[in-house]
Amino acid sequence: MALNVQALGATTLLCSVIGDDKDGSDFIGLLEENNLSTEGIIQSPDRVTTVKQRILSGGQQLLRIDSEIETDLLEHENQALVQRFAELLERADVVIFQDYDKGVLNEQNIAELISLARQKGVPTVIDPKKKNFLRYKGCSLFKPNLKELKEGLKVEFADANREAFERAVAELQDRLETRNILVTLSERGVFCAAGNDKTYIDAHLRTISDVSGAGDTVISIAAVCMALNLPLPLLADLSNLGGGLVCEEIGVVPVDKVKLYQEAKQGRILANYPALTV
Repeated sequence: MALNVQALGATTLLCSVIGDDKDGSDFIGLLEENNLSTEGIIQSPDRVTTVKQRILSGGQQLLRIDSEIETDLLEHENQALVQRFAELLERADVVIFQDYDKGVLNEQNIAELISLARQKGVPTVIDPKKKNFLRYKGCSLFKPNLKELKEGLKVEFADANREAFERAVAELQDRLETRNILVTLSERGVFCAAGNDKTYIDAHLRTISDVSGAGDTVISIAAVCMALNLPLPLLADLSNLGGGLVCEEIGVVPVDKVKLYQEAKQGRILANYPALTV
C-alpha cells in the first residue's frame, strides 16, 4: 500500500506497531531502501513482526504462509501509536486505515484515531476486515469487498440481487454514519454510493496473472483521490482501473501512474469530468 501511494506521487507516512526483532529491523531497512519514512513505526518488544511468505508456481500463487500474532496492542503500545499518529496527522492530507485484523487497529484506538482526524479536517479512508467492521463510525470513505460487506453486516443474498445489495449498502451508511461507500465486486467491477447517488462501474477486461495487492492499489488510489476532493464516481472508476492493472503483474507491485493515466484517458474516464484539471 505504501509503495502504491508513493508511486502515485504522494508522500507516504506509515504509522504502525511492529516487533523489536530481526524481521522488524529488516522491515525498517526495506522502508529506508525505498525512501519511505520510518518515523511513524513503533518497535515493541512485546510483539512479533508479521511476515508473509508467498509460494508461486507458473505465475500463480499457490499458498501463503503467515507468521504473526493477532492480539490487540497492550496499553502502552496503544498510547504510543495514538501519540505518533497525532504527530504525523499535522502533515497529512488523508489517512488510510488498512485493517488486517492483526490487533494494531482495535476497538480501543479506532474511534480515537478517527476523532483526531476529524478534528483536523483530514479525511479517513477505510479498508476493513471482519473484526472491527462496524467500528469506523464517522469515517469519510469505507471500502469493503462484497464478501466483507455480507460478513460484516451478517446478511446473505445472491450476488446478482441488486435490490438486496443496495439495501445492505444503505444500512452500512447508516450504521457507520458516513455518506461514502465503495464496494469492490471482483470480476463485476465496483459500486459506489455517495448519499443516495449510486454508481455501478464494470470491470476492465484483463489477463489476470496475480490478484495479490489489488486491494492495496484500489484503496491507495481512492485515498489520493479523496485528498484531492475528486467526485466519488471518478474515484471509483480510477480505483477500479488501477486494481485491474496490477493484476496483470506477478507478485505485489505498485501501480504505474503513467499507464493508469493513459488508460483512463483512452477509456474516456477523464472525459466525463471536463472541469477536472490533470
